[in-house]
Amino acid sequence: MSDEVKILTVDDDNMNVEMIALMLSEMDCHVIKALNGYEALAALEANPDIDIILLDLEMPVMDGYETIKKLKQSFTWKDIPVIVVTSGTNEVTRSLGLGANDFLAKPYNPEELRLRVMNHVRSKKLADFAKDMNQVLEREVIKKTAELKNALNLSIEAEYEISIRLGRAAEFRDKETGMHIRRISEMSKHLGALAGFGEDKCEVLHKASALHDIGKIGIPDQILLKPGKLDADEFEMMKRHTSIGGDILADASRYSSLSTGAIIALQHHEKWDGTGYPQGLKGNNIHEFARVVSIVDVFDALTSERPYKKPFSLDETVSIMEEGRAVFFDPDLLALFLQNLDSFVILKETYKDATEVF
Repeated sequence: MSDEVKILTVDDDNMNVEMIALMLSEMDCHVIKALNGYEALAALEANPDIDIILLDLEMPVMDGYETIKKLKQSFTWKDIPVIVVTSGTNEVTRSLGLGANDFLAKPYNPEELRLRVMNHVRSKKLADFAKDMNQVLEREVIKKTAELKNALNLSIEAEYEISIRLGRAAEFRDKETGMHIRRISEMSKHLGALAGFGEDKCEVLHKASALHDIGKIGIPDQILLKPGKLDADEFEMMKRHTSIGGDILADASRYSSLSTGAIIALQHHEKWDGTGYPQGLKGNNIHEFARVVSIVDVFDALTSERPYKKPFSLDETVSIMEEGRAVFFDPDLLALFLQNLDSFVILKETYKDATEVF
């Protein structure tokens, strides 16, 4: 063997110990000697890299049987092979039952002794190598898992940030408040959670709702930026932002925030009674995410200042939205929203623009 083998031989007869050391001298090994089990355990404490133990059974202070018990109960020593060296075979079964790995009857053949030692040491070193490799692999798996988790988290954060910034691109042309998109996103997620959508669905809604007005990118400035009321033709053109948004985000089934964003962009102006646009969907035929966004979008619009209007008070806003129950809005979702109005007011305040007073 290329590496020096450390052998612990335990026998109360010093002549036997010296004889074993002489027989093993042809091997590249270092023999450590102990006269009883107590000394053997002390030797193991001092030499934790011992490869194999040759153990007599009949010894004073601590005999071989007690020594085997302590070795095999120890997390540190239990894998060290133990060869019982005995003058008889009566107690072989007992020693093997306690965990000894092999036995050798006295008088023993030197070549047999060397071969048995070499075979057990080789097996132990292979087991140690496998254990070390497993530990290396476990550490590498933990490291790679952490790296993948960080990459996934970064991807999720980037996906949300892109959604927010795409939404802002549309709002920038519309001169909406800079935090409007963030408020819609946070309030949509909150209302979804109150409605029992579940964590995964709420996260999708959180990202996708930011894209509800992305279609405004396709509306001409003279209509989008008009300070006064739109005429009938202009309003028809404005209504197209829903279809444009749906088209922009279409064919993205691999990306949940985009595919869901397409549904929200297309349907967030549909009304519960079927008089909305662009498809005239009614009731539960309107996607639940779009029903959520329509409520928080109207709430934010009513309570925010725009170039063409002052913000409505909270009481006025609630009154207007109550009038839209089962007309504009899903009555159950609206009831849930109004029952938890204080929490939405807090979100509105938390994500207000620096110039806003609410």
